Amino acid sequence: MNPLKDLKKLNPLNYAPSKLSRNRPKTGMAPGSLIYTGKVHTDRVNIDVIDYTNDTIREVSIMDVNELHDYNHPNSVTWINIQGLHDVKVVEEIGQMLGLHPLTLEDILDTNQRPKVEEFEDHLYLSLKMINHVEGVNQIDIEQVSIILHKNFVICFQEKPGDVFNDIRQRLRNGKGKSRKRGPDYLAYMLLDIVIDFYFETLDQVWERIILMEDLVVKKPDRIELKNIQVVRKDLIQLRRHMYPVRDVIMSLTGRNSEYFAESTLMYVRDSYDHAVQVVENLDTYREVLTSVMDLYLSQLSNKMNEVMKVLTIIATIFIPLTFIAGIYGMNFEHMPELHWAISYPVGFYSLIAAVTLVMVIYMKSKRWL
Repeated sequence: MNPLKDLKKLNPLNYAPSKLSRNRPKTGMAPGSLIYTGKVHTDRVNIDVIDYTNDTIREVSIMDVNELHDYNHPNSVTWINIQGLHDVKVVEEIGQMLGLHPLTLEDILDTNQRPKVEEFEDHLYLSLKMINHVEGVNQIDIEQVSIILHKNFVICFQEKPGDVFNDIRQRLRNGKGKSRKRGPDYLAYMLLDIVIDFYFETLDQVWERIILMEDLVVKKPDRIELKNIQVVRKDLIQLRRHMYPVRDVIMSLTGRNSEYFAESTLMYVRDSYDHAVQVVENLDTYREVLTSVMDLYLSQLSNKMNEVMKVLTIIATIFIPLTFIAGIYGMNFEHMPELHWAISYPVGFYSLIAAVTLVMVIYMKSKRWL
């Protein structure tokens, strides 16, 4: 196994442009203006509906927005999953059909906003980042998901197809546990909880990279570069920006007397808050460990440079007196003592050089410079 290859195989996050755009699409527009600020454009807007009761479940894909009229009733719990936000007109029609506030629609289409929760007259709006590891391409996909909790239904708005909710769909199909026995508030909790669960999976992958870098810095510092550490550092900064606010969002849910969450469901939401706190603590720990890895790497570079300078200094120090002796014997004096001696070169010159070198080496060893 090539450790360096394993280190580089996962560079998960797509960063925002290094230069901030001065021309935001919504600059100067009135509140409630519907403009899609994301960059993901799908072929069409997919609308999937799961309508269920304690005994029955029905899954359909809707082609016409008007069909949503059939699912706005209190006799069952309806989960409406909408994938694709580029078609503003369709999103606006859905909002008008289900009675969503214009500010809610504006927040849904603004994919660059901070995770938050807002309570309106007839629905609760929840926005957060969904982080999903794509196994096939070794990347982490980040997109905004907006959850609308109504008294009769739950709506999810996603930027594109693909999400982390397959386990929830399977639990609803099986009808086991509490998934189909509770109301829409419990469904909203399940969606929120599984998003946080995938935060742990993402952080586990980042932690593996940090541990790998730490081992390389200690054992093979020449196999790693500073840019490898910087990549993980930027990943943690991005994850922190997306994950930190979720803790405040869930705390806001648990701290308010909302008509949308029953007390029995709030117990589970409080458990999700504990998970969100753990996510934040893990992020802080990983950042500290990465900082120590960077300090260790820089220390290793400094030690390596000191070793090189030490060797070069010793070599230069030894050759200084030898150069002096060679300079003396290189002078053109007519009456040099050893000039007419047949063995003056091997005995006189080289023996003197060897003796001086030996004395210097012994002296350096006594001072523990070698």
